[in-house]
Amino acid sequence: MGYLESASSLPALPDSRLDRLLRKINEETNLPTLGIAIAKVVEITSSCEDSVAQLAHFVLSDVGLTQKILRLSNTVQYRTSSTAAVTTISRSIFLLGFNTVKTSAMAMLLVDFFKDKTQAVSVRKELVRSLCASIIGREMSQKGRFQNSEEAAIAALFKNVGRVLVASYDHLLYTQIERICDATESSYVDAAQMLLGCSFERFGEMALQSWNIPDAIVQAIAPLPNGDLQKTPLRNDWLKQVASFSDALAEIVMIGQHNAPGRIDAILQKYGQVLEIDKKALSTMLVKIEAETRQFAKSMNIMLPHGLSDTEQLKNSSGVPSEFLLKTIDPIPEQNANRYASGKPYNARDLLLAGMQDVTQMLASEDLQLNDLILLVLETLYSSMGFRFATVCLRDVTSGRYTSRIAVGENYASRQKGFNFTVKSEADLFHLAMSNNVDVMISDASVPKIRNLLPLWYQEILPDAGSFMILPLVVQKKPLGFFYADRAVAEEDGVSAEETTMIKTLKSQLLTAMMRGTKIAAHV
Repeated sequence: MGYLESASSLPALPDSRLDRLLRKINEETNLPTLGIAIAKVVEITSSCEDSVAQLAHFVLSDVGLTQKILRLSNTVQYRTSSTAAVTTISRSIFLLGFNTVKTSAMAMLLVDFFKDKTQAVSVRKELVRSLCASIIGREMSQKGRFQNSEEAAIAALFKNVGRVLVASYDHLLYTQIERICDATESSYVDAAQMLLGCSFERFGEMALQSWNIPDAIVQAIAPLPNGDLQKTPLRNDWLKQVASFSDALAEIVMIGQHNAPGRIDAILQKYGQVLEIDKKALSTMLVKIEAETRQFAKSMNIMLPHGLSDTEQLKNSSGVPSEFLLKTIDPIPEQNANRYASGKPYNARDLLLAGMQDVTQMLASEDLQLNDLILLVLETLYSSMGFRFATVCLRDVTSGRYTSRIAVGENYASRQKGFNFTVKSEADLFHLAMSNNVDVMISDASVPKIRNLLPLWYQEILPDAGSFMILPLVVQKKPLGFFYADRAVAEEDGVSAEETTMIKTLKSQLLTAMMRGTKIAAHV
């Protein structure tokens, strides 16, 4: 009697198991937050003018996510020939690429949410498979015949989400399905259908729909039709093919090519023609994908196997495969420096220097966008000096007002709206700084002489600012705007002469780009 037959003789599982599992997932306290976060990242598209700023805002709002993206940026796979560490999310986006950071952020959100479950080994295994598939999907999107096909990486990432969720929320069911497949020739589709009531893919579709993920991505993780695949002129069908291909190839990366004889040829036979990839291209891609998956997993403290064939060599004294144990990775020193009472890092000088180097590299790029450069300078000032809130305001010639274009930090969205005032000269600190082109660094904003120079609009939105900085942006005696950054406490530590020089250099680098005329007409 086969295992499948004996399984049917076991006490019947409740018919409502699927419903109960879906309800459990949807009632989980933190899961809706995960769904909202992922949906927010999906909404951030490269077609938006401020998409880089939106993505940077999203990442910076989560300290843990910020750390992981920076770790990924500083891995061997992504580091440039420069020896300077990547210390800003803006630079990470510029270095890794917008879509890579976007997909990486979603993968990291999944890992952060699920990695501490009791059944951690199974969950991490499925998560690494998902992130590997997302890397494959990204590679295919770059080679694909459809423009703006970055959704391929997202669809590939979520192709395995049903297995991740079942492993996380009903580990007994997950192991029962695994045992059936190991002991018989039954497919995961058949085993899941028998015990769960639907395939893992269908279950994943239901979960994504509850998270309000766009239909194009939900449809892309559905099973492919039976029979031979055909090259399709439809983008959505192509996404579905790429998602399935990415998941199948990720499984081979997970178990090792040496343990999957004939599987590569089978994948090529099924997908090669329709996705326009041959054996040589696939072999080259596999080498890159495996290396990148290792770096990606390492940045999230997840270790992959080293290709050892002897499973006993992969186990430690606890019997748990070592590739799925968390390994401590030394954090990036620049991001974990001790701080003064004001919040300013002890190594502010080093962080400012790294930011200057990042700006220099961006200035040398042919793809330089002024918005991206402004964001990089703003984020460098914000993180290097430990400010609470920072923004850049630019002059709008149509309305005759200074308005905040980009902001980062605490309550940035609401505070950004308040930075909107007339360019008409008035006797306040902002207009005085710009008309005289003088950098202002106030260590104690409570001093009566300073308070008397603060405009009413400022006191309404930032009544608790303890110290702040104003850096005018003036080109050929024409005020274009200014940088502003503050803390909630007085800055007793002060700003050293060397730090002041570096801050002025950062501003000068931006002014150099402005004087080049880099899309300046769109902003002033």
